[in-house]
Amino acid sequence: MSSAAKVAIVTGAGSGVGKHTALALLGEGYSVVLAGRRADRLETTVAEAGPAASRALAVPTDVADPDAVRALFASTKERFGRLDVLFNNAGTGAPPVPLEDLTYEQWKSVVDVNLPGVFLCTQQAFHLMKSQDPMGGRIINNGSISAHVPRPNSAPYTATKHAITGLTKSTSLDGRKYNIACGQIDIGNAETELTGAIKTGIIQPSGSIMAEATMDVDHVARAVVYMASLPLDANVQFITVMATKMPFIGRG
Repeated sequence: MSSAAKVAIVTGAGSGVGKHTALALLGEGYSVVLAGRRADRLETTVAEAGPAASRALAVPTDVADPDAVRALFASTKERFGRLDVLFNNAGTGAPPVPLEDLTYEQWKSVVDVNLPGVFLCTQQAFHLMKSQDPMGGRIINNGSISAHVPRPNSAPYTATKHAITGLTKSTSLDGRKYNIACGQIDIGNAETELTGAIKTGIIQPSGSIMAEATMDVDHVARAVVYMASLPLDANVQFITVMATKMPFIGRG
């Protein structure tokens, strides 16, 4: 199936990696459903697509809300009739405070979005992908360098990103019988409006503050487009796209 006939959902599409990936998919001819909590940001992303905006649908969605997720997939089916690619990108983090000072509410606010959101969207994608003709599709999960090693004071985020790796593997296994492929992209220091502190200085395991290298977020978007472009008999199971000089191997 050519990209011009494919339909994708991108969560967290109002900013950062999600926004750039949605625009990249639209640029490749995909029809794209943009999901996110802020309608105004989704509409801004759609407007930036130019002529390709006719193939975009903005659906304000809280991915931690089961009813909202069901409505997202129902809207996708109603508008486009099928789903070929789901990019589970939406996520959040907690303030970088010591683990012992983290409140339960701060912990829960991260855990309730980063893991259930991916599960709920994956579950709805299964329902749609297994029932369509041709059957199948692809799910791409946004992991993180934190799916491998943590930053200081990042327990909620790191715990959920490690969990995403397990969910990716389970999805790959359970999706085989439905011709559903699943892979994970682990991203390190993509430059977005959310990562400004990385360039000015961020805490290191030693306790020191150090500026870190970043990379253009479009490199991530292009990697997702590549993963999405593969035929369903091929899969990128895990890929890491990161700033070459960022601390990762050994976190130093």
